Amino acid sequence: MGFRLPSILFSAKQILKAQSISGRCQSSVPKGHIAVYVGEVQKTRFLVPISYLNHPSFLDLLRRAEEEFGFNHPTGGLTIPCKEEAFIDVTSRLHTS
Repeated sequence: MGFRLPSILFSAKQILKAQSISGRCQSSVPKGHIAVYVGEVQKTRFLVPISYLNHPSFLDLLRRAEEEFGFNHPTGGLTIPCKEEAFIDVTSRLHTS
């Protein structure tokens, strides 16, 4: 199984850039964070520190998103296809480490 971190990070950067250009999310995402949409059916928006992008557990979530959506996310932002509870569990463990 190949590891494509540069493509994942490039995608996240492109999404942030597009949001900044459009101006719709520029003021609502604090510097050093990224907005992600999480959920299998109904999507909930979360703000996570960009430092999470380097953690193996979060990278696994990004790989799942790439497998399901490629780089064309239906919400226009980074969408992670997992249950909210699983996402909260992963990010809470990252926050405490």
